[in-house]
Amino acid sequence: MQQPAAPKPTPPWGLGPYSTKRHGTTLESCESEPVQTPGCIQAHGALLVLRLGDLRILQASENTLQHLGLAAAELLGQPVACVVGAVAQARLHELLAREARGRGAVYAFTLPARAAGPALDACVHISEGVAVLEFEASGRADLHADGDFFLLVKAAVARLQNADNVRDFCQQLVEEVRALTGLDRVMAYRFHADQHGEVIAESKREALAPWLGLHYPAADIPQQARDMYKLLWIRPLPNAAGPLVELLPLANPDTGLPLNMTHCALRGASVMYTEYLANMGAAASLTMPILRDGELWGLIACQHNSPTHFPYPVRAACELLAQVASLQLKSAEQAEQFAYRLKMEDVHQQLVARSARDGDLLALTAFQPSLLDAMEAGGAALCHEGVWSCVGRVPVVAQLDALADWLYQQPSLDSTTRPVFVTEALSSVCPAAIGLEAIASGLLAVSLSRQRRGLLLWFRPQTEQTIAWAGKPTGKQPRLGPHGARLTPRMSFELFLESVRARSLPWSGIEVDAALRLRLLVLERVLARDAQLAELNADLTRSNEELDAFAYVASHDLKEPLRGIHRYAHQLLDSAIEIDGDNRQRVQSLMRLTLRMDSLLDSLLHFSQVGRMELEFETVDLNLLLEEAIEMVGARRTGSACRLTLPRPLPSLLCDPLRVREIYSNLLSNAMKYKRGDEARIEVGYIAADEQAVRPRVPLEAAGHTIFYVSDQGIGIEPRHHEQVFRLFKRLHGRDEYGGGAGAGLTIVQKLVQRHGGSVWLESSPGVGSSFYFTLPGMPGSQ
Repeated sequence: MQQPAAPKPTPPWGLGPYSTKRHGTTLESCESEPVQTPGCIQAHGALLVLRLGDLRILQASENTLQHLGLAAAELLGQPVACVVGAVAQARLHELLAREARGRGAVYAFTLPARAAGPALDACVHISEGVAVLEFEASGRADLHADGDFFLLVKAAVARLQNADNVRDFCQQLVEEVRALTGLDRVMAYRFHADQHGEVIAESKREALAPWLGLHYPAADIPQQARDMYKLLWIRPLPNAAGPLVELLPLANPDTGLPLNMTHCALRGASVMYTEYLANMGAAASLTMPILRDGELWGLIACQHNSPTHFPYPVRAACELLAQVASLQLKSAEQAEQFAYRLKMEDVHQQLVARSARDGDLLALTAFQPSLLDAMEAGGAALCHEGVWSCVGRVPVVAQLDALADWLYQQPSLDSTTRPVFVTEALSSVCPAAIGLEAIASGLLAVSLSRQRRGLLLWFRPQTEQTIAWAGKPTGKQPRLGPHGARLTPRMSFELFLESVRARSLPWSGIEVDAALRLRLLVLERVLARDAQLAELNADLTRSNEELDAFAYVASHDLKEPLRGIHRYAHQLLDSAIEIDGDNRQRVQSLMRLTLRMDSLLDSLLHFSQVGRMELEFETVDLNLLLEEAIEMVGARRTGSACRLTLPRPLPSLLCDPLRVREIYSNLLSNAMKYKRGDEARIEVGYIAADEQAVRPRVPLEAAGHTIFYVSDQGIGIEPRHHEQVFRLFKRLHGRDEYGGGAGAGLTIVQKLVQRHGGSVWLESSPGVGSSFYFTLPGMPGSQ
């Protein structure tokens, strides 16, 4: 007695008991479309679902009569041998036992042509506990004569290996796929970080408009479609407008579940996708994923303007090529990155070597090659001990300082292993960068030292070029479509240009790694330099102590015989009654020379004492010291012809008061001596460490300290003599000009400043005046 038919279960996707893609589709979101379980196939082939244990037919496509000669209802419950024969069924047993479950479909056999139709290629795979057997017309007779696809793919793979960058690799790939398929257009489609896609390579029929360089919104490929492409290697759609046929029954009678058709070549296409292709004017498509480390990197997207057939050998060749391409993509990327990495490392080695030779980190930006010759950036900046050195287009110093203050607060720069900060949209995270987008939308920063305020920065401008979208990227909108009022893919694929603002090109991983390696090279150089300087300072200290001791002894011992010479010459003049005029003049010259030599020995003796004396540091009011120095040099005495100004009171400072008073007295004395005109005009002041806008040219070692100065409007000094004025006994004028002198005053000033751990320098021009600058960090030194 025949049992009543079991009621058909309602499919879990909620479209009613018999609803499939052909009936009542009311989608509101691409993500809700049942693309893995559509319950229907493309009508150009047939499909059977078999129980694994006995290979009996559980489900059949409604069109089996057309392709297999038997109606679907007649096949249900029958062994598959009733369709393919006993030999082919045995072949299926072997394949299913050998092939790993969950893999894609494999070729099983070819059914010979029969009255019902042409020869059929049969492919089989396992899906969630059932065997899925698909039949399609073989189309082998239509293949070109040289269609040895193994040799074709082998040759294609060899050519792909010659590419040394990603774009050339993808261009070669699309050329090879088009040669295999003969399709109208083949594209390599790459996904960006925000999931939108870009056509980076294209091979097409000449009459077609180019799509190379077009960008497509991320919404064009929903997430579930992206997930499926990570599981299958090829997706054929011979006729996007072709009819669909349902499975009978819609659900597996053993489990009540719909068939998972992820790996089915005949799987019914998404309504969204077929309408999308129709809107683009494409009638057929063939799609293959490009995977990198298991993730979807992009797609090989093929389109044809008329329905076409994809024979199994062609699909198999394309599938193999897609798999090989996914493996070789990494090699192409690595080849491209390797060349770039070599370039960066070569330039960085040159930079560090030159910095070591010149003894100055500023060589990283001051000469060619510079930091910009290694990294693809618009500008670069180096901050070392608070001083900036820049190349290319960078923010101004005040903006760099504000940016540095913000960077030092970022946790990523605190890392002991990777102290780096990277962004391509700086103004979106850093308030100090707002308004700097044209210069600094992208930033790659590595920390050299927080204590010394050391940073290496690279800047990229915003991408001012426009992105060419294939249609305005507004996503999909509900509208009236072929299947009623529901979500429908966009209709417009006209070129839409969108300006990208406040965002730069992204920084690659190898660029970040190269910046970190350069940081290590620079730190090694700094540490080596510090060690060398420490050793050199120790040697200089010992040498200076020995020279000071020798100078003291020599000057002290020479003074006694010199006094004797002067005394005897004086007695000779007083006692001699008859000395002619020439001889008297000679004796008088001898006395003057002894007095001058005595003055020089006094200066040398004092200089040697400066280097040997112990400094006594205390906090003092510099205004009091200045008043004492002014009194010593007589700058305010009646008739001194000196006008001295003090723009603001001087600060208090930790120093040796006697030695700092001597610094001021020597500088004031020089300013009064080398005046221009009848009156010496002198200004004494200071520039605080935070008054960057008015700071003079500052030596590297003086950066970050308060700068004191004594300026005059005197005769000035030519630039070529700026260093010589600090040499002992070096005078730029005649012995008796400008009041004479031993020429040791500025040398002693330099020594006293150095003993305070500071630096002294000048800015001067002939006929304009001179400004002597010095720092007094307040740290005892022994230079």
